[in-house]
Amino acid sequence: MKKTLFFGAATLICALTVSPVRAEFPRLLAEGEHPEHSHESHDGGMSGEHDGHHEHQMMAVPDGQPVPSVKLIVHDDPMQGWNLEIQVENFQFAPEHIAEPSIPTEGHAHLYVNGIKIARLYGNWYHLPQLPPGTNEITVSLNANSHETLTVNGQPIQDTVMIEVQP
Repeated sequence: MKKTLFFGAATLICALTVSPVRAEFPRLLAEGEHPEHSHESHDGGMSGEHDGHHEHQMMAVPDGQPVPSVKLIVHDDPMQGWNLEIQVENFQFAPEHIAEPSIPTEGHAHLYVNGIKIARLYGNWYHLPQLPPGTNEITVSLNANSHETLTVNGQPIQDTVMIEVQP
């Protein structure tokens, strides 16, 4: 399968963790299921969260605080798929503090593929095994301990990369 990468983007992205959703991801893409039409939670039911970045509460980084940033870099995996590298500044992955009071410089990331939440990320790398043919939008957002999407000037802290997959 020939893969071509096209990079677009914003200013944030995040880490990695394996989710039970990964097993469902190829099926969801194959059937064209969208989160609004699904009865399943795409975060594996771990938090009762809804899908889509717009359904999470927002947390503005206060003035005077270090502003977190995220950058998503996509590497072809020599065996299969892609390795996502999530580079963050002024932010620390803190899975041990999940659901604790939020701090604007620590938490986790959310990974979205074509608008569908695929996983929570708790580190700097994630393996994405497959994508459907065509243009795929990969987005990582930074989230506080209590799952709020971190924002600066009203904009989510996130980064987006487009991956073109040839049939």
